[in-house]
Amino acid sequence: MSSADTAPAPSAGRREWLALAVLVLPAMLLFMMLSILFLAMPSMAADLSPSSTQALWILDIYGFLMAGFLVLMGTLADRIGHRNLMVAGAAAFAVASVAAAATDDPAMMIVWRAVLGVAAAAQMPATLGLIFTVFLDPKQRGVAIGAWSAGISAGVALGPLLSGLLLETFSWRATFLVAVPVMVVVLIGAPLLLPSHRAPRSGRLDLVSAVLLVAALLPFIYGVKTVATDGKLAVSLAGIAVGVVLGALFVARQLRLTAPLLDVRLFRNRTVAGALGVFVLSATGLGGVYLLFTQHLQLVAGLTPLQAGFAILPAALVLIVVATLSPILARRVRPGYVIATGLAVQVVGYLMLAFVSSGTGVALLVVSFVVAYPAVAPSMALTTDLVVGSVPPEKAGAAGGLSSTVNDLGLSLGVALIGSIGAARYRDEIDGTLPGGLTAEAESTARDSIDGAVAAAGGLPSEAAASLLRAARDAFAGGLNAGAATAAAIAAVGAVLAAFSLRHVPPTGAAAEAWGTGVSEDGAPAPAKDGSQA
Repeated sequence: MSSADTAPAPSAGRREWLALAVLVLPAMLLFMMLSILFLAMPSMAADLSPSSTQALWILDIYGFLMAGFLVLMGTLADRIGHRNLMVAGAAAFAVASVAAAATDDPAMMIVWRAVLGVAAAAQMPATLGLIFTVFLDPKQRGVAIGAWSAGISAGVALGPLLSGLLLETFSWRATFLVAVPVMVVVLIGAPLLLPSHRAPRSGRLDLVSAVLLVAALLPFIYGVKTVATDGKLAVSLAGIAVGVVLGALFVARQLRLTAPLLDVRLFRNRTVAGALGVFVLSATGLGGVYLLFTQHLQLVAGLTPLQAGFAILPAALVLIVVATLSPILARRVRPGYVIATGLAVQVVGYLMLAFVSSGTGVALLVVSFVVAYPAVAPSMALTTDLVVGSVPPEKAGAAGGLSSTVNDLGLSLGVALIGSIGAARYRDEIDGTLPGGLTAEAESTARDSIDGAVAAAGGLPSEAAASLLRAARDAFAGGLNAGAATAAAIAAVGAVLAAFSLRHVPPTGAAAEAWGTGVSEDGAPAPAKDGSQA
């Protein structure tokens, strides 16, 4: 063996660590944008007057399109260079952020949030992929990947707090403009610090599959939302059916292709199928309850956006701690059991929220969320390693892309599904409790959403306004109860699925020993690192 073969990988210097900041900062922001509007929506709704359905589209279209284009953008980055696509995505994100901040039309806000989702998808593959190019020393690379993962977790967790700080000083428009300086850092720093990496053998750019995936998602989600908010059953079922058919065509196409956009064959691996199934359930429950809870703090409990942001902070800090400890615990306890325990704790937290009322104190609300929110951390922290570690090395990139896609889809699906259930319950409960003397327009606005009720109350005498707001707050609390109960059921299914579908996965410490000895935990030959049997 030559000395070149045994030479250690070069260590990263100051330039490489500065490059890491250029990669982690946008990753944190892009995931922060999934939740930053949760606190801003009441203020935005007061200015733009969206319907309840439009409000949900504004919130979740970003995540759906980010997920739908993520893998396609990874292939495109391999062709034109990760840095080049990242810079183009950053420029588009900055322009769309300014346009969204300037719009006064709810329909255009949906359009700009969609553009932001595609621009985010263009940047995400580079934020992780370039870490492998910049950091050649395995230990330093592990630290860099850990910083990247922590940045994403912090972005999702702390988005509402940043939103509260911005709303206290400026307006909801600042929640978009905050992205501009981050994108400027990328536009300046990326050409200076990051290599123009291209894959030596890039895959085929499969636009048909990408269009099919998005075309399957959007009508399906439209059907889910309209069945819960508008009651147009035939239209809703038609949208769901179209989505299912297009989804089946997408899967069939992936199975035919030798280099599919999403390698759905990976779901034949029971660890991949189990881990991703559990994670999408966990993220779905959380996404919807997160939205309803942040709105409840402001519109029912009467907190300012900044106060609501600080009310969420304890749960966010606990989530970061639990996410850090989960991989350590998984070295001794089977990961499936760690994830199942987290989901079981989530059930408890959701059930606490399922019994709150409009008069429940802030302290109890905060405690309930501290129980429910951090319990998603084991699933969040362990899923990617479970998925990537269970496939051969040549499939690791596809498995990682699948994991990222499921993450975005789960959170956005939760906003769509549980948010719609909350809206439907709100309308059911407010019917018959509205005070008399309202105009037809005010009654329709108040029935559509609590934001509409607040707007309608502004034009009423004080006694009638107080009566309307009381009815709206009671009805919204009922919507939170229904959404939290749904999330509890989803988390319970996820806990059972994790305990049974992942019970064959050994603790990561035992797995690491098995790699070294060539013998698995049960005494059978352990898989070799190339995916074959040792």
